[in-house]
Amino acid sequence: MKSNRRKFILSSLISVGSGIALANCSGGTPDKPSKSTSVNKNIYKWKMSTAFPKNFPGSDLNAQKLKNYIENASDGQLVIEHFGAGEIIPAYEIFDAVRNGTIDCGVSAPYYWISKHKAIPFFCTVPGGMTGIEKFSWINFGGGQELWDKLYSQFNLKGILCSNTGVQMGGWFKKEIKSLEDFKGLKMRIPGIGAEIINRLGGTAVNMPPGEIMPALQQGVIDATEWVGPWVDKISGLHKIAKYYYGPGIHEPGTANELVMSKDKWQDLPNNLKEIVKNSCHAIYIESLAEFLHFNSLSLEELKSQHNVKVLNFNSEIMNVMFKISRSVITEFSQLGEIHKEIYESWQNSLIKYNKYQKFSDYGYIKERINSLKV
Repeated sequence: MKSNRRKFILSSLISVGSGIALANCSGGTPDKPSKSTSVNKNIYKWKMSTAFPKNFPGSDLNAQKLKNYIENASDGQLVIEHFGAGEIIPAYEIFDAVRNGTIDCGVSAPYYWISKHKAIPFFCTVPGGMTGIEKFSWINFGGGQELWDKLYSQFNLKGILCSNTGVQMGGWFKKEIKSLEDFKGLKMRIPGIGAEIINRLGGTAVNMPPGEIMPALQQGVIDATEWVGPWVDKISGLHKIAKYYYGPGIHEPGTANELVMSKDKWQDLPNNLKEIVKNSCHAIYIESLAEFLHFNSLSLEELKSQHNVKVLNFNSEIMNVMFKISRSVITEFSQLGEIHKEIYESWQNSLIKYNKYQKFSDYGYIKERINSLKV
């Protein structure tokens, strides 16, 4: 009997002690397993800067949304401190700031880094190239992400698609563009490979951060500018200076933003956080396409009806020459090195397949829908 009592008391003490130990681990006990997830949980703290003005719709706000998605989905295991362009890092210095460890990640448009490597714009947008959904398909199912990783590894970086504007507009002009001659001598803000189109048309492409576009247009530093589309262009006030608005913008048929991270920081994350970061980025990508479609359609009508903006198409001669120049520039870039060629061939092969299918997909359907409504 004494032996049994002794065993009972000993086992009770062990059970109580175990319960106390578990309770001290942030309240986790066997009957409350959710409380025990913080045991041995490492908290990761990242610093993020964007290439866009603080709180700007469609860009910096999406970066803030990305931060919130990641923090909420990880239950605070990955915490991100967010800064807009210029708060701690100038807009066009994010690439190097991530590389040298000044910040851990950034949200930007990859084609801003064309001076670092001529193949980078393929993962953002190239003239005459893929739409937003086509790019997402190539990156995630056509081998694009593997090539992106291979390219960015040269800089010890990792990139993931994290938003897209959809097809952009062709730009704002202070004068009407009636022919190819009207581009001669024109100073236009335009980044990426699209800049080569303007240069080869006889104009001068000027690259500048978003926050500098409006004053440059006002002061006559530039005669024209492309930015994004009706929604954010209206918010930027570009219609107050230029009244001719052309589209579609074949120079940017589906401009993607990236979450660019230190490769070391990315590899240091446990697998669950990597999945959360990737899925949060992809959620922002799809949501942003829908957001831009909705607000662009509303804003275009407002620009025409309330602000007397003349919304026009470039004529077919101009469009054809733009496409011709685009193909020429992209082909030239593909010949700059082995990785350039590898990326180009993968991208081109997918684009050819998409072109064939589009006749029976979005393009084919929307064309017939518009014709039937006589819009």
